[in-house]
Amino acid sequence: MSYGASSHRDYIAPERTDTRAPRWTSRQDSTPWYDTFPWWAILIALIIGVLGALIAFDPGYNRAYDRIIPGLWLTIRATLWSFGFACALGLGLGLARTSRNVVARNLARTYVEFIRGIPILVLIFTLALVVVPELSKALGQENKVTPEWRAIAALSLIYAGYIAEIFRAGIQAVDRGQVEAGRSLGLTRRQTSRSIVLPQAIRAVIPPLGNDFIAILKDTSLLSVLGVLDVTQRARQYASGSFKFRDSYLVLSFIYLTLTVILSLLLQMLERRLNRDRVGAR
Repeated sequence: MSYGASSHRDYIAPERTDTRAPRWTSRQDSTPWYDTFPWWAILIALIIGVLGALIAFDPGYNRAYDRIIPGLWLTIRATLWSFGFACALGLGLGLARTSRNVVARNLARTYVEFIRGIPILVLIFTLALVVVPELSKALGQENKVTPEWRAIAALSLIYAGYIAEIFRAGIQAVDRGQVEAGRSLGLTRRQTSRSIVLPQAIRAVIPPLGNDFIAILKDTSLLSVLGVLDVTQRARQYASGSFKFRDSYLVLSFIYLTLTVILSLLLQMLERRLNRDRVGAR
């Protein structure tokens, strides 16, 4: 054996008595392709395809689709408004949760724990049928708030409590050195938060906010208990009137599944884009 410079190729591994793969063999090299292939995506696409074919070629499903689909715009509108209001209120609550002000911090924590401690359906009834009417009465707008806006207000107030925790985690994830660097440049605490902390925090919370957007879309189905004519309420009405329960709820499942799959794919594309930007910035 030479004592001069040698490469790792000169090393001869001792004879192994077992047939197991060496410890340094990567899982990616030893795993067969079918073990990591996204079979779930094929199955979901197959389910959507079968339901779409039933709607296209079966008169019963086609009739149910025509009766249910007009509520789609209301579902999308309620989702967008609820998500927008929830993000605005959730950002304020998230900033209060990380504030040095003991009153603001505890009030925000109380709101978050209250929302997270009660089932969503109970909160929808309480907010839409008790809190919102009382507030509208106090503001002199009694009986002027439509059921749709009561539902949107309820969903916004509910999800603000969950989104507040997302913003809190994003703000606290920013390295403390970034804050100290901003303060060393002469920025005030508010300027540091606005110019340094929030841009980095918002970038970090975009993926979980996307997940909450999808969750709000699915939870708009709960608004049917308030009589809002979204796709779920229209499916319930059609099923109760025609007794076509299979047609109605399979069509409803097709609509929600298609929407959530599309949004999930868009969210994955956004996450890959953000990760690519982070790698390129290093």
